[in-house]
Amino acid sequence: MEKWQTYLPGRVARHFQHLGYATPIAELRARYDAMFSGFGTTGPDVLVEPTQLGSVKGEWMTIEGSAPQRLILYLHGGGFVAGSPESHRPVVARLCGAGNSVAFSVAYRLAPEFPFPAGLRDSVDAYRNLTARGFPPQSIIVAGDGAGGGLAFAMLMAIRNAGLPMPAGIVALSPWADLTLCGWSMMRNAATDSVLAWELLFVSARQYLRGGSAADPYASPVYGNLRDFPPVMVHAGSREILRDDASRLGELAAAANVPVSVEVYEGMQHLFQVLSPVQDGRVSINRFGQFIRARAAETDLSFLFAKIAAR
Repeated sequence: MEKWQTYLPGRVARHFQHLGYATPIAELRARYDAMFSGFGTTGPDVLVEPTQLGSVKGEWMTIEGSAPQRLILYLHGGGFVAGSPESHRPVVARLCGAGNSVAFSVAYRLAPEFPFPAGLRDSVDAYRNLTARGFPPQSIIVAGDGAGGGLAFAMLMAIRNAGLPMPAGIVALSPWADLTLCGWSMMRNAATDSVLAWELLFVSARQYLRGGSAADPYASPVYGNLRDFPPVMVHAGSREILRDDASRLGELAAAANVPVSVEVYEGMQHLFQVLSPVQDGRVSINRFGQFIRARAAETDLSFLFAKIAAR
């Protein structure tokens, strides 16, 4: 098997050990930006258009030459305090290519300026706007990585509880779904995780929650239930501290009789799909693409894009 450590530029997590309560938000964001810089770039066939759905900002992504038939609603990672649609374009582009899809990446508001549940509200509002503009729920896949992966599950809980139609499926790359940080892999993988560290997530959760409960299901979906959810696919690496978050989401889905696939890739780290050129990353993206194509109904979305552009 190809080794992750061969490609990772330094053991990033070692630099998180000095984070604490007084760490300035600018420094915290710089730590995440260092990780995002390893995502690489997008190809010339990737077309991006900033837009706004109601009060929610974001950007459309299309692959030149492909017909829009499915829509990925993407929620970026970054510990709820960092990241943007721009920083995660390489991730979204790979999913669009594999799933023959277009995407809307949500620029949800970040903490600490906009603490919980601001990001959740923005995500739900983006979904409401898309369906109100005619995008069929059965053609939409909700996706996210890290904090965005956990946010995707919280968003579907909110959609379900509001009685809104559910999307066709949900996919998550190494989701952060437990802000209490009590998963066993938090300790067991502390020495093997080269990307994340408990200290980084602890400070990020503190900035995001601002006194709220870390066990609130809308903050930590592992404390909720996945009743009436659409099919779920979650991937994680065996060496990352968030591995158990992925497993616990899978257990919740199974308990609710939701079709679910949780895949833990041996020897892999957080977001190995974009942070490393190993074969397992390509396999994971292709598996997500198969899921997206199988679960999301093919719909001619071109007239909807034309209508939005005309406004």
